[in-house]
Order: sequence, then C-alpha cells, then structure tokens
Amino acid sequence: MDTWSIGQLARRADVAIDTVRYYERNHLLQPAGRLASGYRRYGETELKRLRFIRRAKVLGFSLEDIRGLLALSEEQDVAKVRQAAQAKRADMDRRIAELERIRDGLDRLITACPGHGRADACPILLSLTQEDTA
Repeated sequence: MDTWSIGQLARRADVAIDTVRYYERNHLLQPAGRLASGYRRYGETELKRLRFIRRAKVLGFSLEDIRGLLALSEEQDVAKVRQAAQAKRADMDRRIAELERIRDGLDRLITACPGHGRADACPILLSLTQEDTA
C-alpha cells in the first residue's frame, strides 16, 4: 500500500496542510502510521475520510455533525444518516427564512431612505436606534 506525507495527502485532497492538522487536532482524522523519524504517513483510507469531511463541510455540516456522520458510517446505519441530513436541511431552511426576513426588512428601510438629507432623519439610522416594542 502506498503511503503519503501530510503534504502529499493535502494535495490529493485539495486542502491545505493546516486543514489536515486541524482535523487531526479535532480527532476527525488520524495518520495511518508514522515513520521512525516521527513523520506522519497517510493512505487511501485517510484520503477518503478527508474528502468526506471536506464535502460535508461544504454542505454545511459542523465538525460535531461530521463526527456523528463518521460514527454512523462506521455502524452502517443509513436511517440515522438520512435523519441527520434531514435535520441539517430543516436547520438550513430555518436559517434561510430568517435571512429572507432580514433582507425584506432591509429592503423596506432602503426604500424609505431618500439617500440625502440629515443623518438624524435617516429612516435606516432611526430604525436602528428605536427601542424594541416586542
């Protein structure tokens, strides 16, 4: 089996060396072994795991979520993996709805602002200084 240095692994996975070290510090990745000199060595298993982590991050999973997915993948429990993905999707939907609400509020303020005049009459600044009525 071929093994690679940390730099070679990072290049194959298209990540920075610091990313590999970060995932090691967070116990998501471990080297396959070490040389007598102490240098880490990695193989195909670690490359697959690193790619899994990277892709999960792109999908919005946190390190804790990824740790759970990795544990589930070792158990081969597809139902739990699906539930985790559904929960992540629901969380994303909630966050998107909140961002849309904020965007709509900002759009209303931008429309109300004439873009000239005194700062103490600016609808945007006034809305930021008003007390909450809720």
